[in-house]
Amino acid sequence: MADWEQLRRLALALPDTSEGTSWGSAHWRVHGKGFVWERPLRKTDLAELGLDEQPGPILGARVEDEAVKLALVEEDPAVFFTIHHFDGWSAILARLDRISDRRLEELVEEAWLLMAPPRLGREWLDAHPD
Repeated sequence: MADWEQLRRLALALPDTSEGTSWGSAHWRVHGKGFVWERPLRKTDLAELGLDEQPGPILGARVEDEAVKLALVEEDPAVFFTIHHFDGWSAILARLDRISDRRLEELVEEAWLLMAPPRLGREWLDAHPD
C-alpha cells in the first residue's frame, strides 16, 4: 500500500505545490493553501477511537464537504475515518498504509483541485482529461 514518499511524489507533481511542516508534521500546500497533511492522532483522538496506540501513518485531506467525508467513511471504513476534531470541517482522515495507490492518487488530486486557484485547476484539468 501507500507510504509518505509516494504521497510526496504525488503532491509535488501537481502545479504550484510546496512541502513544509505544520505543527511538526509534513504538510503540502497549493498556492499557500493546505490540501494534504500528515496527521498523527493525539491522546484524545486515540481515546475517542478506543485505541491505545497510533494505528499507523494517518493522512489528512481536504474534501468537498461533509457529505463527501461521510460517504468516504461509509464506503471504506477500513481506510477512511473522522474524529470530533474535524466535525463541521471538510477534511477526511485516511490510514495511509491501507489506502490503494489509485485511491491515494484520486484523494490527493481532488484535494489539490479544491484548494488550487480556479484558473490553475482548470488548466490542470484541461491537460489531464482522464
